[in-house]
Amino acid sequence: MDFDLDETHAELRALAASVLDREADQARIEAHERGGRPYDAGAWKALAQAGLLGACLPPEAGGAGLGPLAAAVILREAGARVAPVPVLPGLIAALTVAGHGSRDQQRALAPFAEGEEVLTVAFREAGAAPGDPPAAIARGGRITGRPGIVPYAAEASAILVPARSADGLGLYLVRPGDARLLPVTSPAGEPAAAVVLDDTPGEMVGEAGEAAGGAAVAALRLNTLAGVTATASGVLAGALALTKDHIAARRQFGRVLAEFQAVTMQIADVYIASRALDVAMWTGVWRLTEGLPAARDLAVAARNAAGDAVRALYTCQHLHGGIGLDLTYPLHRYFGLGTHLAHLLGGEQAQLDLIGALV
Repeated sequence: MDFDLDETHAELRALAASVLDREADQARIEAHERGGRPYDAGAWKALAQAGLLGACLPPEAGGAGLGPLAAAVILREAGARVAPVPVLPGLIAALTVAGHGSRDQQRALAPFAEGEEVLTVAFREAGAAPGDPPAAIARGGRITGRPGIVPYAAEASAILVPARSADGLGLYLVRPGDARLLPVTSPAGEPAAAVVLDDTPGEMVGEAGEAAGGAAVAALRLNTLAGVTATASGVLAGALALTKDHIAARRQFGRVLAEFQAVTMQIADVYIASRALDVAMWTGVWRLTEGLPAARDLAVAARNAAGDAVRALYTCQHLHGGIGLDLTYPLHRYFGLGTHLAHLLGGEQAQLDLIGALV
């Protein structure tokens, strides 16, 4: 089976890599962390100017209409560099609205594609298992509930929130200024907030009705699995590259670490975990892009991201020794983001339960 990207997506990957190599190198990330800003606005604008934020969006929003596969390409490159930009929640929210919103809502995505606005999404309510219906309640266009910890909630122009009503499930765009935000910091270091909705106004995405709303919520779940696993794939690839360079240069007992059999076996395990995640992720994202059933493939990718990938990151930490925990060395960013993504997915066991339910 050929898992190579076609020419269009290969060029998109090269463009994303070029922009992020310049905008999210080690020096830029360290400067951003010292500055205390919620995200790197310069890098965010550079992604927009290169057309990367709009690549997966429809022409009505000023995009190229390349869909979920383009989003996965961009998110994998961002994950490989742990870029401090709100691209993961932004692309998930934008892609979902683009697929299920009204024409006016699709056109309203243009400021996001231009890097003028940030969008975010309520990934998962506290204690909720994958596939559980949302606990938030919508009545007459107003929502009550706690949709969970939302990244970049205070910085976003809108939060995409799933909720249930008498008509069934639906997605709603909530303005952060209308909600109560309790600031927290995620394990990945990004700003976030526990969102509290108390009869808060929300704009429904697309049309009302059980079929339309349920389809939008289902799309959000699949887009979330695709986006999170694509980012996790990039995170593990970046950590693997960093670890390979370290064991090729670090000397112990007069030999480089890579010459020790125990070390080569461990780095091989990391490589296998990375390739297994890649294959599952690209299969699921391709099926999602083609309109084919993708839930099982993406659930397998999510299991890999929440299980084997996290264990592989621990191996990378182990092979680095004490330097892997040093905040002046970049590996801690990969470890923090990788474990954070596993938490967003609900952990390995939750994904195994989902796979069991699907089969």
